[in-house]
Amino acid sequence: MLNKDDTVFVLVDVQGNLAGLMHDKQTLFSNLQKLIKSLQILNIPTIWLEQNPQAIGQTIPLISSLLVGQKPISKMSFSAYQEQHFVNQLEHLGRKQVLIAGIEAHVCVYQTAMDLLSANYHVELVSDAVASRTQSNKQIALLKMQSQGITLTSTEMALFELLGVAEGNQFKQIIKIIK
Repeated sequence: MLNKDDTVFVLVDVQGNLAGLMHDKQTLFSNLQKLIKSLQILNIPTIWLEQNPQAIGQTIPLISSLLVGQKPISKMSFSAYQEQHFVNQLEHLGRKQVLIAGIEAHVCVYQTAMDLLSANYHVELVSDAVASRTQSNKQIALLKMQSQGITLTSTEMALFELLGVAEGNQFKQIIKIIK
């Protein structure tokens, strides 16, 4: 189970025109917004990634507007774990549970998740907050990651797991976001 004191959120490459090409993009964007807003209420740190932003473009405003005061980590490798700045930030946080979402499921999300798993992190993929340009590529990525030991979760499942109880101010705020 996810523990809010040991969890970090990794947001992968929701950028430029590529984001608009994702299969079921409205569900993706809606779930990412719910996730980011709720994780902020829970004080879960976010590591924000952008793949080659000079070529692909910046994170879409719908998402970047939620990350005020933060800066993305620019990367060229598909796996963020191959970028030392990402590894340093992850190690600095000292958290061993990684909640991961973004695009594309079968490329950057997949390779980052697999490298995190190899580095002994507990990785949970938010299956309704990842996408690829085709549904078949997303499905193959989910199957392959799950078969290798990555746990699948959903936006609501992860949030309720992190909350733990149906009471308090955080619960009330998050319920308003997800309903």
